[in-house]
Amino acid sequence: MEGLVSMKTASGISFHSIPSPNQRPNFFLRRSSMDLQHRRFHFPSIRAQQSGTIFPGKEGEEDSLKVREWEVGMLQNEVAASQGIRIRRRPPSGPPLHYVGPFEFRLQNEGNTPRNILEEIVWHKDVEVSQMKEKKPLLSLKKVIENAPPTRDFVGSLKAAHLRTGLPGLIAEVKKASPSRGILRENFDPVEIARAYEKGGAACLSVLTDEKYFKGSFENLEAIRNAGVKCPLLCKEFVIDAWQIYCARIKGADAILLIAAVLPDLDIRYMIKICKMLGLAALVEVHDEREMDRVLGIEGIELIGINNRNLETFEVDISNTKKLLEGERGQMICKKDIIVVGESGLFTPDDVAYVQEAGVKAVLVGESIVKQSDPGKGISGLFGKDISL
Repeated sequence: MEGLVSMKTASGISFHSIPSPNQRPNFFLRRSSMDLQHRRFHFPSIRAQQSGTIFPGKEGEEDSLKVREWEVGMLQNEVAASQGIRIRRRPPSGPPLHYVGPFEFRLQNEGNTPRNILEEIVWHKDVEVSQMKEKKPLLSLKKVIENAPPTRDFVGSLKAAHLRTGLPGLIAEVKKASPSRGILRENFDPVEIARAYEKGGAACLSVLTDEKYFKGSFENLEAIRNAGVKCPLLCKEFVIDAWQIYCARIKGADAILLIAAVLPDLDIRYMIKICKMLGLAALVEVHDEREMDRVLGIEGIELIGINNRNLETFEVDISNTKKLLEGERGQMICKKDIIVVGESGLFTPDDVAYVQEAGVKAVLVGESIVKQSDPGKGISGLFGKDISL
């Protein structure tokens, strides 16, 4: 039942109460006229009808901290929803078990099932990143970055390829699998594929680092960088935390993906600043008009990726690119000298010509070329001619 609160003592006695149907944590968000930078939180107190202290000693303090972390995460969902973001950062369940001394406490909510595959990935990523941060704290990553080699010019490479060929610069994707298509390539050697892409004329490479859903890894990114591949590398990760950006930089990335369907405006601004500080380019991905308008209102954007895949149905329609680049949006993109990257649904020279006519100067392609026995020939087939050097 939605809203059911279950409390169980250490002796096994259970308590149940039914709050109002729409009960949720009591958050108050105060916005400044400029941004969401000044925020105040009011956290609800939790009372139990039992003698003794609620948060005894160090264990109680840790439990209390976990509760507050969960509440902050739920506030992120509130802020995101106000900007039209449908992807929730984490499930709307109660805080972790065992956070009130001897009690177990959990809100059970019918909304705890992911509404689409991207939301499922983000929920899993939230847990995954928390675990990775415990193993490698941000401070340790910052120390390693001091000795990391310089980044390559991701944006410059795309521009140079466009000028050289008269076609959109290619970001070729090193991808073994996807949630919608399953395994794309059984004999998957990321370094071999990367070298074939480079030889075939790719301007840059995109390397999937998500392990559970795309069978990728940060180790693949690192292996390609260390193999001497000269193409700048995009870390294709589902970024929800700045820690992932630092990790990508250490593993050899020259650019990082930021998804507007996942990240509120404040997060995007903050992460773009981190990228500039680390020498990384940021490819900010949008799916619809509202996301495009949000991103165009953010300063410092150099790359916008238009994903033609519907997040809820996973259907692909390349006319989405044309729709988002028409009228005032297209004019603003030209004025700001933003490079638009076409993503998803590009398989033929006609597909590439269609999005190029709409205004893209780069394309990100994975499935249609990685499945080929010779990825280099797959690139020639995609563009209708040899674009290698």
